[in-house]
Amino acid sequence: MLYKRFGRTELQMPVFSCGGMRYQFKWQDVNQSEIPADNQKNLEATIRRAVEVGINHIETARGYGSSEMQLGRILPKFPREKLIVQTKVSPVADAKEFRKTFERSLQYLQLDYVDLLGLHGINNAELLDYSIRPGGCLDVARQLQAEGKVRFIGFSTHGATDSIIQVINTNQFDYINLHWYYINQWNWPAIEAATRLDMGVFIISPSNKGGNLYSPPRKLVDLCAPLSPMVFNDLFCLSHPQVHTLSIGAAKPQDFDEHLKTLALLDDSSEILPPILTRLEAEAIAILGEDWVKTWHVNLPTWENTPGEINIPVILWLWNLATAYDLVDYAKMRYNLLGNGNHWFPGNKADKLKELDLRQSLANSPHADQIPQILTQSHQMLKGEEVKRLSQS
Repeated sequence: MLYKRFGRTELQMPVFSCGGMRYQFKWQDVNQSEIPADNQKNLEATIRRAVEVGINHIETARGYGSSEMQLGRILPKFPREKLIVQTKVSPVADAKEFRKTFERSLQYLQLDYVDLLGLHGINNAELLDYSIRPGGCLDVARQLQAEGKVRFIGFSTHGATDSIIQVINTNQFDYINLHWYYINQWNWPAIEAATRLDMGVFIISPSNKGGNLYSPPRKLVDLCAPLSPMVFNDLFCLSHPQVHTLSIGAAKPQDFDEHLKTLALLDDSSEILPPILTRLEAEAIAILGEDWVKTWHVNLPTWENTPGEINIPVILWLWNLATAYDLVDYAKMRYNLLGNGNHWFPGNKADKLKELDLRQSLANSPHADQIPQILTQSHQMLKGEEVKRLSQS
């Protein structure tokens, strides 16, 4: 395993982390007696495999249902100093409730402390206020730190890049969990901002949110050859020294195997990646046109400033991926979250275009004339049953 200094925490962080949201039994708390023996056995085998290959960072959250409870059966069996354990608790208006929730996490984990506590989902101004106002959740986290129950404090986010940078620039956090990978590089300015403040940088779900890379379409497999799309994406992310660790949301022990192939390639990434990157860009241009590929995102309105709160940037992005790379299943999954993802995935689908006038909101886009038509095509291609976030299911 390769380890990197995790910013100002000085922790030696493995470049792959064991994320805790795919192997648990339920997305809700349950009684211990309800957890099937085979599910618990699989979870424990997954953790043992992670530690065996050097992935000693175990990451979970209070919002991951039975994950913490089930981890509490296995983590205390390892030497505590050998593990880096992270959980996350969502900021709320009542900071006392935040503390109670964290204490429940610690109880479930059967640990005296966690190395990393993340304020989970600082996605908008309201949640930032809950976090950093006097007497807010961050003050409680600092109290927990003083009591020896937390070593370092960070935050996770699915928010807009400008909002993420605002949180980073408070300089109140030691690390950040955020989205960034080949198909979604919007948050690079946030990673740069975190690097300037010597924060640890943890990439959320690069294989799942990065394109459902556990089951990629044949076209993407061919474009990424000789690497698998998963190894390509891992190598792309880790070739940037500002990135410290990628979350592997393992569902079973074997899920680490493909990722581990990346390690032997890191020293040669500057030779391996360019031909694949060139091929991916060339295919997008061949299918979508060079002008569109390079300028589709220019001067698009935010969902808040769009009639019907249509999330135009996200819909066009998903249309691009589905059209250029055959990432249709991924695009459908994400598209049908719109309207049902609250602050984790905000904005609405393009299902009410006939009732709306987008001319003013698109006035500064170089593609104002064609975007309404593409939004219509996107809805026809991607519409399906509403999708809930996993934690809502």
